[in-house]
Amino acid sequence: MKISLKYGRQGLIVDLPGTVDVLETRFVPGLGDESGAIRRSLREPIASAPLSELVKMGDKVVVVHTDITRATPNWRILPVLLEELTSLGVRPADITLLNGLGTHRSQTEKELRQLLGDWIVDNYQCRQHDCNNDRDLLSLGATSLGNPVRVNRYYMEADVRILTGFIEPHFFAGFSGGPKAILPSLAGSESVFSNHGLDMIAHPQAAWGITIGNPIWEEMREVALRTNPTFLLNVALNAGQEITAVFAGEMLAAHARGCAYVKQNAMVAVSEPFDIVITTNSGYPLDQNLYQSVKGMSAASQVVRQGGSIIIAAACEDGLPNHGQYAALLSKAGSPQGIMDLISQPGFCVQDQWQVQIQAQIQNKAEVYVYSDGLSDEQIRQALFTPCRNIEQAVAQLQEKYGRAARICVMPEGPQLIPYLAG
Repeated sequence: MKISLKYGRQGLIVDLPGTVDVLETRFVPGLGDESGAIRRSLREPIASAPLSELVKMGDKVVVVHTDITRATPNWRILPVLLEELTSLGVRPADITLLNGLGTHRSQTEKELRQLLGDWIVDNYQCRQHDCNNDRDLLSLGATSLGNPVRVNRYYMEADVRILTGFIEPHFFAGFSGGPKAILPSLAGSESVFSNHGLDMIAHPQAAWGITIGNPIWEEMREVALRTNPTFLLNVALNAGQEITAVFAGEMLAAHARGCAYVKQNAMVAVSEPFDIVITTNSGYPLDQNLYQSVKGMSAASQVVRQGGSIIIAAACEDGLPNHGQYAALLSKAGSPQGIMDLISQPGFCVQDQWQVQIQAQIQNKAEVYVYSDGLSDEQIRQALFTPCRNIEQAVAQLQEKYGRAARICVMPEGPQLIPYLAG
């Protein structure tokens, strides 16, 4: 049984036993006229006045967009939004495109042009958020959980604040999009660390598809509301990266509508757990490093049995990566239990600890094999995983371990589909 996995830029074909279960998103065709649908959503928004009543000539406008680790088709969405703003009398000189990097690295010039398109980079001011630049951060006090929060100065000083992005299930924030465009995307590093802290990540409601009752998402909502966003423009995508729906308007109402839509199409119940789950991280740009690919492992862990195995195919053309603290934390910890011992130390607070914490939780449930052309066996072992150079052979060996009746599942699209156990 040949199955096409979303892997890197080209995909990967694997030939597996015919007894595997293949879990895929319900196919929703892309919109016939993406630009027209976006434009209508700006003029007929959800629970909000149209953009034409929220923006006036002379306003300073900031448009927040996702970075290159996200699949948002910014180069198709943003030109429509910018043309609409221009038609309302807003000068290009009064519009700033702000890259919501969170704690991620800045984009190179080439990457920024790939992300936004040459037309935007050449005609608009483009800024990149820096979570460690004190001069560019304004304090908003403390959240109801007592966590200090600072947010990007350029965003806060704008007259009009527009959030953009796309909605998909998220492994600890419930869903992407919505208030995530502020925290973590535009927040100071200390706010990201506290929001993604040990107890927050360990909370049972900090999981795929859960917002209300999820302390991580609820703090994101609180911070975002405190910044008084003017308008939200989020989209949903199918496996071909086509836009299937547009959700624009008041931040919470539009995001809630989008989450309900995505949950219907991207979450599926299974009757019992699997011995072996083969997954991906949805291909490029989402699988460009191993750090991001923990999401694909997390999706698989929802339906793998205790003591089972996960095989993830992730191209990792950006390595582990060599920026951030992910690789250093894994090297220092030395084992999944070592991760938990390290980050549980009183006062411990380091960038990327949330990712290694989730990795450890997954590895305490299942053994994880990594297939990657972008990583050496040594790098994979340094990240505490087992290297895999042939997925078919790995499956055959695991069938010997679990028996020929082993239940096998394939998730070709990775975390674009989130399975869960019925009941």
